[in-house]
Amino acid sequence: MTKREAVFSKDTENKKLTVTRSFGAPLATVWRAWTESEILDQWWAPKPFKAETKTMDCKSGGHWLYCMVGPEGERHWCKVDYHTVNPESHINSSAGFCDENGTPNLEFPIMHWDKNFKAEGDETKVYIEITFDKEEDMNTIIGMGFKEGFTAGLENLDEYLASH
Repeated sequence: MTKREAVFSKDTENKKLTVTRSFGAPLATVWRAWTESEILDQWWAPKPFKAETKTMDCKSGGHWLYCMVGPEGERHWCKVDYHTVNPESHINSSAGFCDENGTPNLEFPIMHWDKNFKAEGDETKVYIEITFDKEEDMNTIIGMGFKEGFTAGLENLDEYLASH
């Protein structure tokens, strides 16, 4: 299996992080991995954490409510609100920490995600822009280990794709 690296860039002026990553699988397979809770739960969280979906409706106007369960059983809840979902092409959403009922935790920043999926031969490229309301919000998320955690999750996705 070819080692694929995520390319991260930070645009301070526009309060934006960009992540580009290729996966060795067809577009339809990669799309399902990002939009079906049964698959997301297998790769989204960086080890030793695991993701656990409470509810998911991946469509325009839908949401995904999930938690990251830590090795000691601690639960960190997040909610993703899907604004636009164009199958096998594009997802625009907002995500933030919350409680188990989806009530936002306003102590943490909201992340605005724009994901684009593109078939490139027998691979799929995912191009992600994450914008923030304030530069301070972006720095908070980076300081929480976003790059390391997201990289670990994407490597989990590689493992999932290789075994399916």
